[in-house]
Amino acid sequence: MRKLIILAVTAVCLTSLPGSTLQRLSLNDMIQKSTMIVRGTIQPGSSSAFRGSLIYTHYQLSVTTAFKGTPGQFVDVAVPGGVLNGIQQPAAGAPVLMPGQDYVFFLWTSKSGLAQVIGLSQGLFNVTANAQGQEIVSRAAASAPMLDTSGQAVTDSNLQMPLAQLVGKIQAVLAGGSGQ
Repeated sequence: MRKLIILAVTAVCLTSLPGSTLQRLSLNDMIQKSTMIVRGTIQPGSSSAFRGSLIYTHYQLSVTTAFKGTPGQFVDVAVPGGVLNGIQQPAAGAPVLMPGQDYVFFLWTSKSGLAQVIGLSQGLFNVTANAQGQEIVSRAAASAPMLDTSGQAVTDSNLQMPLAQLVGKIQAVLAGGSGQ
């Protein structure tokens, strides 16, 4: 009987999280709903921890610029999914963070204080330079199923723009404009 219980617990732990369905967020939505919008780099190393029955991977974000909110020099960013004590728990639509990469993060903080990327991968933009040296932000389309505000299935698309344009849009929306 004990072997059966151990086998059942192991099977449950090895299964992935239920499929995620995201609500498509416009850039204006992300700007308005985020508690922090920051630019920074992920520091080497990460850790994983259970929160209830879910595993979260925690990354240290070194903040270089704050566009919204008042973060400290470092922010602990929690991403659903990860590996802990030999248990792997993937999370569909969760962003992949690379140490040393320059990003713009749209973060929201839960009531318990957990800072997460808003809309999973929707709120994470890579910062790179184009051939002319202009800083560009981009993100790939979210891979998880997505619904619009009326509950209709939609597909996400890649998003790319100059960093200066994104900053201008953030400032306009925070000032009460549409940012268009």
